[in-house]
Amino acid sequence: FLHFFYKILYLCATHQSTIMRIHFISIGGAAMHNLALALQQKNYQITGSDDVIFEPSLSRLQKAGILPEQLGWFPEKISKDIDAIILGMHAKADNPELLRAKELGLKIYSYPEFIYEQSKNKTRVVIAGSHGKTTITSMVLYVMNYHNKPVDYLVGAQLDGFDTMVKLSEDSEFIVIEGDEYLSSAIDLRPKFHLYKPTLALLSGIAWDHINVFPTEEKYIEQFDIFISSITKGGILVYNEEDSILNDIVEKNENPIRKIPYSTPEYFSQNGISFLQTPEGEMPLEIFGKHNMSNLAGAKWICQNMGIDEQDFYEAIATFKGASKRLECITKQDELIVFKDFAHSPSKVTATTNAVKEQYPDKYLTACLELYTYSSLNTDFLLHYKDSLTKADEAIILYDREALKVKGISDITEEYIQEAFQHHNLKIFTDKTQFQSYIYNQKYHNAILLFMSSGNYGGIDFNFFK
Repeated sequence: FLHFFYKILYLCATHQSTIMRIHFISIGGAAMHNLALALQQKNYQITGSDDVIFEPSLSRLQKAGILPEQLGWFPEKISKDIDAIILGMHAKADNPELLRAKELGLKIYSYPEFIYEQSKNKTRVVIAGSHGKTTITSMVLYVMNYHNKPVDYLVGAQLDGFDTMVKLSEDSEFIVIEGDEYLSSAIDLRPKFHLYKPTLALLSGIAWDHINVFPTEEKYIEQFDIFISSITKGGILVYNEEDSILNDIVEKNENPIRKIPYSTPEYFSQNGISFLQTPEGEMPLEIFGKHNMSNLAGAKWICQNMGIDEQDFYEAIATFKGASKRLECITKQDELIVFKDFAHSPSKVTATTNAVKEQYPDKYLTACLELYTYSSLNTDFLLHYKDSLTKADEAIILYDREALKVKGISDITEEYIQEAFQHHNLKIFTDKTQFQSYIYNQKYHNAILLFMSSGNYGGIDFNFFK
């Protein structure tokens, strides 16, 4: 008995000594805090720091017991017994904790580097593209979850039925990753999706974005060519053949992989419901819009290559309601329907506005766009928004002149906004209070309000409409 008892103690001590200690620099980010929670669930010892943490990250970290006691950077937290540092994009190259980690010679990972290390022995499925990647990733996960097929994952939006949006296990064959083209960290200036080396990949389309990082369209497009080349030899690329730029680079790329094109399937809208034409007949969907039908077609090919047959895919996708902030319905009343959407780049704004008008052609559409990102507040890039709001009966642009000063961007006049968007019924607000007052005091009749932003939608209280 004593021999058995001491053996148990030895195994417990050995197990304790092998628990990895991970420190997150910039733990409050959407992706970073989800990864921290996922690693804690794997019994890693997690600590972290940040200088600002918003909801829902704050509450989630607090509930898990890993919310930093104080905001700020504390190099004294960094010690030699830390097994790895995970560095978030929010942290700058001169971050005090990062400098201390370098001084001690600790292993420092960017977020995508660490994900790759955790998934080297899995089939990596990476969903990429300038638009639609969150929705397509969400569709794939929804279908796999519907059919009780466990997979690991990394996705940027919260989904119903998922506690955290990162899962890393030991036994899942697949990991589904939303492949972002933005930079990995302040000390690793490679786009995130270059680091995953997928076996199965999808590209939804290419539309120039992130001009603060990729100052020319050519430089931006080049990143997607590099991504295609990073797919493992003999792997599979599913791609949107309706995108001419994407088609061109796929045809020219010489990586020996299988290339599967997809296009928008046949569908129609009737009485506010979209119906997809399938081999089994017309199928009603919870989602709508041409861009979502295209997303669905891409997701189908990915799922089929993950072992889900076509009929099972359709059965599951019929009840998919969409990812958070992607054409999310806030309220649906007789006289007013309200949507909010993460759309902010020209291609996304166009797709979202067109989708809503196509679904509800007889309703008066007011489309509100908050110019929030560095790209959308750049005078040269603004010209790419021409005709993006054409389908709206009324268009509203909101931007903060103070934000321009903070970002070091030259002032933008209302006349320039008018010239850039060229909408026949365009209203411009530079004051959030005036914008909110206008929205709250309208008498809505047979109307749709569409809010688009990567920010907070001008501070609108969505409960007002419920």
